[in-house]
Amino acid sequence: MLLTILKYFFLPPLANALLILAGLGLWKRHRRWGLSLVTLGLATLLILATPWASYLLRWSLEPYDPPTPAQLEEAQAIVVLGGGRDYGAPEFGWGDAPANATWRRLAYAAWLTRQSGLPLLVSGGRVHGETTAEATLMAQALDEVFGLKARWQESRSRTTAENAAYSAAILKREDIRTVLLVSQAWHLPRAVPEFIHAGMVVIPAPTDFASQPPPGLIAWVPRAYHLHHSTQALHEWLGRAFYLLRSRLVPGY
Repeated sequence: MLLTILKYFFLPPLANALLILAGLGLWKRHRRWGLSLVTLGLATLLILATPWASYLLRWSLEPYDPPTPAQLEEAQAIVVLGGGRDYGAPEFGWGDAPANATWRRLAYAAWLTRQSGLPLLVSGGRVHGETTAEATLMAQALDEVFGLKARWQESRSRTTAENAAYSAAILKREDIRTVLLVSQAWHLPRAVPEFIHAGMVVIPAPTDFASQPPPGLIAWVPRAYHLHHSTQALHEWLGRAFYLLRSRLVPGY
């Protein structure tokens, strides 16, 4: 929980706000340093909110192509990772509901299932102690919206590493080793190594690729929508740095 809170100090917009506040605090005694920090905080906030910045940050995280028909034939199951929830979503009558990122993953997993006939595993727990596991919400969405049944629900995980460990344990009991792993294209570079470490053979199945900005000046106009995408990408880079550090410090990784 502490790490979950601390990471936001390194991400927009809180990181930018802290830079600006530090600059204002230094303004009287060290005007040059104060001005530099305020300028840095404002400039990076605006740059990260532009379509081009968010596109380039996400695109840099997307090394995988969609699976080929031959790869669909190799796979034994489809694993869909949870991507968050919306709290108290009223339109479905479920209480909480999958967040937009999760819906995108579920839609692509449904398409892959209809192409391949493979069974589905949904993975996601109670990150903040919620009543219903994310995997339960995902299974309900697959059933009621896409008309598909999830064969397995992994409902203990709170991180990508736990997604991998707990999902692998379920699938290995069914003698399943090769999986299509569904997540956002920018998230898979962090998720794939975790599933490999858990003993799975992984075929990446990316969705929600970065979309190129429109032509013209609009591509340089800062907007909150693009700041959100930039923050997602920076979160992934931060996560990859943490996992790399862990692999260096913890035996067995």
